[in-house]
Amino acid sequence: MLEIYTKGMHVFIYDDLLYMNDLKDKILKYIKKRKIVRRRDLKEIGAPPYYLNLLESEGKVQKLGRGLYCSNDYEFDEKQSYIEICKRVPHGVICLLSALTFYEITTQNPYQIWVAVDRKAKPPKLDYPPIRAFQFSGKAFTEGVEKIKRQGTEIKVYCPAKTVADCFKYRNKIGIDVAIEALRDTWRRKLLTLKELNYYAKICRVQKVMKPYVESLI
Repeated sequence: MLEIYTKGMHVFIYDDLLYMNDLKDKILKYIKKRKIVRRRDLKEIGAPPYYLNLLESEGKVQKLGRGLYCSNDYEFDEKQSYIEICKRVPHGVICLLSALTFYEITTQNPYQIWVAVDRKAKPPKLDYPPIRAFQFSGKAFTEGVEKIKRQGTEIKVYCPAKTVADCFKYRNKIGIDVAIEALRDTWRRKLLTLKELNYYAKICRVQKVMKPYVESLI
């Protein structure tokens, strides 16, 4: 009886190891396709999140930050911080100084990533990457969002014209000189049109504030 029981245990352990290895392979293929995954993303393929810890301990995946993982052959992007933020805060939109930096409009480079979230949403709290959240509402939140694919992740960032209007709206936080510089630079590089500027200035309620600076460009 002992011999039969032992053989049965061997079969059980063998089948269990096969299942675990198959599931690990499935997760690795999933990460390879998605580039970066969150622990919760594994629900999509019916895999327990703790398998990511096992794969990391085996040196088969890399941990980017709390709850974020990528494959070992992942090629880090120059916009890596933006990619990680958009993965961890999918409802947020890169805004203001970080949007200017994304488009290489300003020489300023804040150590935090500035992100807009809906006023009704709970502001995100992350240990890394460092984030500064702004609560936008209505069209000021939903309009002017560009979606740019990088390393399998969709980066949501406000277009140059919307970003300039936002800078004038938040001029007391970032400085009027930064807003003016952004306006002049985007205009010089033809990243926006007067029609776009007027549209977003109206949404942000800064038409009167922007008017003399816009007229100086024409």
